Amino acid sequence: MIPLGLLSPGERGEIVEVRLRPGCCSAPCSEGRGKGDVRVEDMGLRAGKRVEMLNNGGGPVLVKVDDARIAVDRGMAMKIMVRR
Repeated sequence: MIPLGLLSPGERGEIVEVRLRPGCCSAPCSEGRGKGDVRVEDMGLRAGKRVEMLNNGGGPVLVKVDDARIAVDRGMAMKIMVRR
């Protein structure tokens, strides 16, 4: 697993987990969902979804999820773990 923010343009991966809460480890957090979790899910970024990196230059990253293009803050992209 690597953070979404480390994929190169053209690389694809499957979202494994989103680590938004402080103290999250490699296991999914057992606490209730926070506002950040809901926002990320509303954007279509949830476990099991396939993503393709479109642009990973400076600033936000641009990914393709289903037929949508989504800009994700770099800090957030580093908390979304994917499997190539």
